[in-house]
Amino acid sequence: MDTRRLRFLLELSRQGSMRAVADVLGTTTSTVSQQIAVLAKETGAPLLEPDGRHVRLTPAGRRLAEHAVTILAAVEAARVALDPQAEPAGSVRVAGFATAVRRSVLPAAATLAEHHPRVRLHVSEYETAETLNALLADDIDLGLVYDYDLAPATLDPALAVNPLWTMSWGLGVPAPDADRVRGEGTLAVFNAFRDRDWIGNSRNSADEDVVRTLASMAGFTPRVTHRADSLELVEDLITASGDSVGLLPMDHPTSGGVTVLPLAGPDVRQRAFACTRHGRAAWPPLALVLKLLTH
Repeated sequence: MDTRRLRFLLELSRQGSMRAVADVLGTTTSTVSQQIAVLAKETGAPLLEPDGRHVRLTPAGRRLAEHAVTILAAVEAARVALDPQAEPAGSVRVAGFATAVRRSVLPAAATLAEHHPRVRLHVSEYETAETLNALLADDIDLGLVYDYDLAPATLDPALAVNPLWTMSWGLGVPAPDADRVRGEGTLAVFNAFRDRDWIGNSRNSADEDVVRTLASMAGFTPRVTHRADSLELVEDLITASGDSVGLLPMDHPTSGGVTVLPLAGPDVRQRAFACTRHGRAAWPPLALVLKLLTH
């Protein structure tokens, strides 16, 4: 089997059409078709089947495409080992929640553009469940996810997990109501706002799990009325209603209408992680991106 042809198959599994593969690899659709046809002869298995006016991978083709990720990563790692000065090259597909994209991915992208222009990032903003599903389906190479120490996530054992950072969160409340509980412990703060409308996350249950856990410890059941994924929208809901509260990062810049009260004893800490499929992180472009994110 010529490993170079695996690149065509892998890109077809990712791009979905021969025209898109040709555009990515800078060739023609006929070349893509020819190379995959030769690969099918080399493997002795049909790799494509008709799908209307197009084609799609057969089950054997999908399995080989999954192996191709590891095979091509090993070939690239061997090339770098033989030539340590070789510049990593390739496109790394990254997905993660908005805060991690802003805090970790964008600085890495700027460094890559300046010092490693042959490594390119394809970035998607996903919530944690969406990211994990895409990673396990091999639709992305790197996923940035989060949980809270009070609501730890259960991650698939097929994934390698690299801690990124920890961030303290507090309770965002209308500014006029903040002084009466400023300096109090977490449960006292929660109890003071027990009758308010609470804000959860529309795309991740971990935030609401934390709220319900702490509210239970304070002796009440929160009335979760609103759900929003955007931190800015959470702040706007607090400001607009004057009667809503919700979790916000302690370092989140707020307007004069919102105060973020510290939560201490128990603390609320958000934990961010970079996840890859086992065995994939040896691929030099991905290894470089991981190094930039974790150092």
